[in-house]
Amino acid sequence: MHRRRRTALSVSAALVAAAPLLAACGGQPHPGAAAVVGKDRITVAALQTQVNAVREAQNKSPQAAEMIRSSNNLSGMKLGNMIFDRVLARAAEDAGAKVTRKDIQDARAQLVKQAGSEQRLQQVYLQQNGIAPGQIGQALQEQVTATKLAEKLGASLGTPQGQSAVLQAMTKTSKAMGVDVNPRYGVWDVRKSQLGAYKTPWITQVTKEQAAPSAATGA
Repeated sequence: MHRRRRTALSVSAALVAAAPLLAACGGQPHPGAAAVVGKDRITVAALQTQVNAVREAQNKSPQAAEMIRSSNNLSGMKLGNMIFDRVLARAAEDAGAKVTRKDIQDARAQLVKQAGSEQRLQQVYLQQNGIAPGQIGQALQEQVTATKLAEKLGASLGTPQGQSAVLQAMTKTSKAMGVDVNPRYGVWDVRKSQLGAYKTPWITQVTKEQAAPSAATGA
């Protein structure tokens, strides 16, 4: 998906969907794996399950054709999210950032209130983020974790400084864990923070000067 996620909800930057800055490594063959993060294999089957859930939800919508057309690299997006889950969890753990079930519930309640209903929230996530209803919980887990990680690093995720700090932490963590992507899905571009042609949209225009420290770290 090349377009930025623009939600009809006035969601704070702290709750905008996040995506990782990861360093590709390895290159060793892993049969049946879409990617390997540390010792954790992300299988092609698991990735396809994520993609199928989104396509099924999209096909039930009157805007099915438009949504499918705008998410033509859904596999890349989902794989990026799945890798992000693992790297973010480790980065947050290393920084001492903890997320409780209540944190997730509160975040969802806030978004439902802004959307006007749970159904509308699901529509927004599907239409603009390519996230199926059953995947919203995990997306919120990522969002809140990224927010708390930024806070642990002394910044706010809603600022370029906070985003840059999180990117640096993600780079350090991904290097330590090791991220090996199946060439079928592309490679991680550390400077652009994207997998192949899929552009991660969570960073709100961090300037080159602000991004420079994280880029240097990931070089």
